[in-house]
Amino acid sequence: MSPRPAPAAPPPFGPLGFQLVLLRRMADYQPELVERARLELGVSQAEMREANRRWQAMVRSPRGRGAVSRYRSVLGAPAATLQRQVGDLTCEALLWSVPLWPSLRFEVLLAPGGATVLNEWLIRTPGAEGPGLGTVEDLTPWSATVDEVGRAFAPARLLEGSAPTRWRLAFEAPDASGTLRPYVGDFTWGLLQEVVPVTS
Repeated sequence: MSPRPAPAAPPPFGPLGFQLVLLRRMADYQPELVERARLELGVSQAEMREANRRWQAMVRSPRGRGAVSRYRSVLGAPAATLQRQVGDLTCEALLWSVPLWPSLRFEVLLAPGGATVLNEWLIRTPGAEGPGLGTVEDLTPWSATVDEVGRAFAPARLLEGSAPTRWRLAFEAPDASGTLRPYVGDFTWGLLQEVVPVTS
């Protein structure tokens, strides 16, 4: 009897798999947008689940790479490396392109020395024009980043999210009638998912 062939090795985990990880986290808020993006990428729901499983295994592995090495191995060399001032600290920001959102970049912000990751989220591509944000009606899902909403409706207050990749932002914005009202925006990987009014 001939030996049974060994199972095929899974394909390398690359940019496509990482985009599926981003989408998986957003599905709790925007399942229809995520489904549309999944179809655009041409992958099945099972492939999305598998990508998330593989990512979590990499993150949790005791023998796994550090965060920066992990992103480099998955996404390749950064598209750009910038210096950012965070308070008194001069930090390095690594930026990668994300085909699903051409006007955004995935940013990994490093503490001085490069050993510690301070933040990992989506930002607007440096130099690209952001959305026009004048009223709360302009805040549609996936339209803006944490920084853009915070600057458009300053002063805003960053709140703790329900998971490491989630943020909440408390702010006031005018509605269609021009009345200023309080809201909280929910963000996943730095991208706006929904805005809910604050009721007393």
